[in-house]
Amino acid sequence: MTLIIYKAIAAGFIFCISLLTASYPLKKKPLLSHTGSFVLGEALASGIFLGAAFFHMLPDAIRMMGEVYPTATYPLPEAVCAGAFLFMLGLEQLSTLYTHVRPRHSIPYIVTLILVIHALIEGTALGMGETFSEAMMIFIAIIAHKGSESFALSVLLLRHQLAVRRIMRMVIFFALMTPLGISLGTVVNLLALGGNNGKLAAAGFDAFAAGTFLYISTLHHIRFHHHAEEKRTGGEFGWLVLGLVMMGVIAVWS
Repeated sequence: MTLIIYKAIAAGFIFCISLLTASYPLKKKPLLSHTGSFVLGEALASGIFLGAAFFHMLPDAIRMMGEVYPTATYPLPEAVCAGAFLFMLGLEQLSTLYTHVRPRHSIPYIVTLILVIHALIEGTALGMGETFSEAMMIFIAIIAHKGSESFALSVLLLRHQLAVRRIMRMVIFFALMTPLGISLGTVVNLLALGGNNGKLAAAGFDAFAAGTFLYISTLHHIRFHHHAEEKRTGGEFGWLVLGLVMMGVIAVWS
């Protein structure tokens, strides 16, 4: 089996995993809507986003930035992460100034866009792998968190009361991005492109995504429940911690 065939199989497997894990909350929607179970599922998703920020995206951004600028001392990835957090906070504050625009209308699309770009970047990294061992290592890292991110995205979109058909279109689009990135990365590798500029762009995006996910899993999560006038429970906090711990355990293999 050639390396290109292996990458094609990996792309198909990642696509299927993304769809399967994202479809589960949609199938359970009649049972979860307006119940405590759905609140717990949303708390789990917030924990996953929080873990993805701290255990996956921000460390990757710091590592890649260090490879590009090994002598730099200023914590640039952390600054970008903080800026992204403030950007999301400012966006929500701005949206509340208009009676016809609610924060919940913009947040799900922003998060989807962030995940789509991230999926494209990580797929490109796999496609650019030059050996079986390198490609397999990146594949394991992607598949370790892909299901969790797909599940969290689906729950988030349901939480903001988007139509199921629209959610399915967004989920399918998200699921296609990593295979597309693998294809692009393979082409880039064949053309001998890439280098430090690619690492720098990926590091900046991962740091920005980390700040976005940090906001979604903390302030936005709390404010959404406040607006919905839902009763918080210890179980909800426990599921959030579970999502965080899951991503921490996954980080051991990725």
